[in-house]
Amino acid sequence: MADMDEIDYEVFGDDMQYIEIELDPDEAAVAEAGGMMFMENGIEMETIFGDGSKQQKQSGFMGALLSAGKRLITGESLFMTIFINKGQGKKRVAFAAPYPGKIVPAHLSEMGGELICQKESFLCAAKGVSIGIAFQKKFGVGLFGGEGFIMQRLTGDGWAFMHAGGTVATRDLRPGERLRVDPGCIVAFQPSVGYDIQMVKGIKSALFGGEGLFFATLTGPGRVWLQSIPFSRLAGRIYAAAPQQGGRHEAGSILGGLGSLIQGE
Repeated sequence: MADMDEIDYEVFGDDMQYIEIELDPDEAAVAEAGGMMFMENGIEMETIFGDGSKQQKQSGFMGALLSAGKRLITGESLFMTIFINKGQGKKRVAFAAPYPGKIVPAHLSEMGGELICQKESFLCAAKGVSIGIAFQKKFGVGLFGGEGFIMQRLTGDGWAFMHAGGTVATRDLRPGERLRVDPGCIVAFQPSVGYDIQMVKGIKSALFGGEGLFFATLTGPGRVWLQSIPFSRLAGRIYAAAPQQGGRHEAGSILGGLGSLIQGE
């Protein structure tokens, strides 16, 4: 018998998506605090320590403490929020994506019961999905991985929903097939996929490569989800353009140059 709640869902929108999850009485969904968009009357919220999975309940208080500690290591909140239908009949709760992109549904039982994802990618899941950490064992990853060093591990046999920035690319890697990508562009991959981060060779790459100084190598077999706009890249561009950082609001390089001349710069 499945440990997870078998929820129904529907995704709305194009580039600014949100997801509605339909819950039968006593069914529940779990999400990050602050991810909820709306909920119908009859759905109640409960903040829990850890992730609320069946495995955590079986291990008692120490299991909850360990689960919460793992979430703290990934930079996420110690607490999760459960949305449970305490009313009569079906009720809906919606969760909104935090920035432009696509919501990626994944049924964990079809993925071998486990997925590894970026720590910012998780949006919500059926109650019972365990949310932990995945340490990368290779030294190269620990030294150069940056945002890709500590990943989240989703385990269970129900629905989990991730968010990808921009456009989503899905690749099914054959055994031994390798794919080199920007570490921030990784959304998720199956645990059968090998993961390592390497330095780009060559002095020109080191001097002028910028984000290309390091790349991730993914080795099949298994499925990989990639995003075209990592949140870190988007945030970096916004931060660089902010007035307090010397950024400007001119529309285009020619206008920007004219503006500098007029201002005597």
